[in-house]
Amino acid sequence: MKSFLKSILAGLMIAIGGTIFLSVENKVIGASLFSIGLIGILVYNFNLYTGKIGYLITNFNLKYIKELFIILLGNFIGSSFIGFILRYTRIYSNLHDKAYLLSITKLNDNYLSIFILSIFCGILMYFAVNGFKKLNDFSRFIIVYLGVVVFILCGFEHCIANMYYFSVADVWSLNTLGYVGIMILGNSVGAFILPLFNLYIKD
Repeated sequence: MKSFLKSILAGLMIAIGGTIFLSVENKVIGASLFSIGLIGILVYNFNLYTGKIGYLITNFNLKYIKELFIILLGNFIGSSFIGFILRYTRIYSNLHDKAYLLSITKLNDNYLSIFILSIFCGILMYFAVNGFKKLNDFSRFIIVYLGVVVFILCGFEHCIANMYYFSVADVWSLNTLGYVGIMILGNSVGAFILPLFNLYIKD
């Protein structure tokens, strides 16, 4: 239950990051401020799927796999819930219009494109999260900031952030779930690349 609650809170933090991204006109500023979501997750040790899946490489066991499913569910609940309740606020109209355009662009893309873009996001998420854990000074925040800003400005796909955008845009369907599934798979594959490098290739 503790892990599940920390997963919901991680989804909430990503939703807050997504909200500021949708709220500002300047994409660079929006991408920069989005990083508050991942920084908050790491500072408070919340559970984000894209920050945890890469460690399956060095922690491959049934217990951790089950925890990953719980984390993914909690992230979905947290991010989607915020997306849904914002429709009862005065800021929803602006958020909806931007989220809808963003969502339609993603849902009109093909599966291969989404998968490849999701892989690159997964690489950057592991890069940011593991960098935060390895560094002990202010540079740990810089690496998180850079990981987030780069994935957003490049147009890479983050499954949890998109759960939030799809909820704000109110575009959930079986087709949307299919796209989210591809994003989850791509993020997972991407998150495996650096830890595999560390295990088998690095000198």
